[in-house]
Amino acid sequence: MAKLKKKKKKGIRGRSFSSGGSGVETSPLRPQYIPKTPPCGINCPNHNKIRTALMTVSKAEDFGKTYDQALEEAAQIFLETTPFPSTCGRVCPHPCETDCNRKVLEGSVGINAFERFLGDFALEKKLIPKKLTEDTKAEKIAVIGSGPAGMSCAYHLALQGYPVTVFEAFPKSGGMLRYGIPDYRLPQDILDAEIQRILDLGVELKLNTIVGKDISLEDLRNDYKAIFIGLGAHQGRLLRVEGEDAENVWTGTDFLHKTNMGEEVAVGDSVVVIGGGDTAIDAARVARRLGAKATILYRRTREEMPAIDEEIVGALEEDVTIEFLAAPIEIFRNNGIATGMKCQRMELGEPDDSGRRRPVPIEGDTFDLEFSTLVAAISQAPDFEGFDSLIEGKNWFQVDDNQKTQIDGVYAGGDNINLDIAITAIAHGRKAAAAINAGISGTEVEKGGDKAIITFEKMYTAYYEKHERTAISEMPVADRFASMDAEIISTWSQDEAVGEAKRCMSCGACFDCGNCWSFCQDNAVIKPLDKGGEYKFKLEFCNGCKKCAENCPCGYIEMH
Repeated sequence: MAKLKKKKKKGIRGRSFSSGGSGVETSPLRPQYIPKTPPCGINCPNHNKIRTALMTVSKAEDFGKTYDQALEEAAQIFLETTPFPSTCGRVCPHPCETDCNRKVLEGSVGINAFERFLGDFALEKKLIPKKLTEDTKAEKIAVIGSGPAGMSCAYHLALQGYPVTVFEAFPKSGGMLRYGIPDYRLPQDILDAEIQRILDLGVELKLNTIVGKDISLEDLRNDYKAIFIGLGAHQGRLLRVEGEDAENVWTGTDFLHKTNMGEEVAVGDSVVVIGGGDTAIDAARVARRLGAKATILYRRTREEMPAIDEEIVGALEEDVTIEFLAAPIEIFRNNGIATGMKCQRMELGEPDDSGRRRPVPIEGDTFDLEFSTLVAAISQAPDFEGFDSLIEGKNWFQVDDNQKTQIDGVYAGGDNINLDIAITAIAHGRKAAAAINAGISGTEVEKGGDKAIITFEKMYTAYYEKHERTAISEMPVADRFASMDAEIISTWSQDEAVGEAKRCMSCGACFDCGNCWSFCQDNAVIKPLDKGGEYKFKLEFCNGCKKCAENCPCGYIEMH
């Protein structure tokens, strides 16, 4: 009689292997649980625990929780790392979504809108951040500047029990969040509420107090154990073009500062804005709300524009004209008033230090552009008066990996280090708070993990059911100009936020799908008795068939 061949079974991913249970080893490799870092968390400059928050909501029913309970837990998870979830949910360009592994299916998870919902939820429910101690420490800390960097540092120090005093030069707190972002993007009542939550932790705020003028940095060093400096980039830079000293020529920061504070700004019927960043886009869109025609002049192409893409789209929807590959070379004046300018057509040459292609003038190709107001939004910088001892050469403040400056006990972050987005400033403040606490307590600063980043190539993405990204509701364009503070984007409903959370694939972390247990024919995977418990391997039963690893959707299991 002919000897029968043992049949081979096929795993769900289409790989062949010998059937188990025979005691015959098919591979010397054995499964291991290897936690990994999701792209969302590593791409967030503040490393917010995004995956954890999303999965807390996604798995609520499985763990016997109501969605209200799960959403409260998720909001607290965000509040562990950031005091500004509502604010960042409105203004952040969401780098966390850039490499989200869900993008290979229907598109990245809407993390930014989810954070916004959680932030608003936390404000509505009046959630109180969880302090790390109820004790009040003896060491007093000073924070200079109440923008995202300074208030983040104050927040995290207050959570650790430190008495913190924040010194703010302006009449209101918030820094560039208040004075540099229009109300239609960030309503002031939202910002006020998130700042008040920080103050309620015991943080003292001294407004209209200019360090370097009303009080010196040295005086603060004598009175406080440590100092954090978070100066905002409130000073706009001019064009260095003849004629720009006319009274109807503004810097972008001055223009937005005045309009954000409700001051009347007469712009006439035609505003030209120079620049391609968020300040330029905001200035043009504010001009439209003041009833003017708005034109942006940018010396590169749209691909090189540093502004948030959604804001560029919004500007175009609102009939803002963008003249690409053009730059001003002369401003025309009449009786001290700027009336127009001569513009130079450009083309892109070789890349510059920023990596963007350098704009090169096209000889003889110019055109004239008339306007009633000109806004120069090309760049901005902090006011460093009173902080000369911290300036190193031509650079701004220089800090080490823990945000410490060259002066003992003085830390810095935010715009006075380098112009960047709000969440980067928040990260600087958080990191400095950790370093200040470590220095005072004599402990080491906790370092981040070195877990590998999980990418979709190492995941079994076919496991996940199709689930389209949740749409975001926007105000019709025709209704946007009725009020300067009419918010364009709507916050999701609870059902929408929960639905989007369910799109998270828990990249690199077990989410109790049970695939490893279901596909193991050798009883080598032990299912936990309690929901959410850890699966375990009984390696003496394993023959190395790889089915558990091949069918692990999130890439948590590896064979070694």
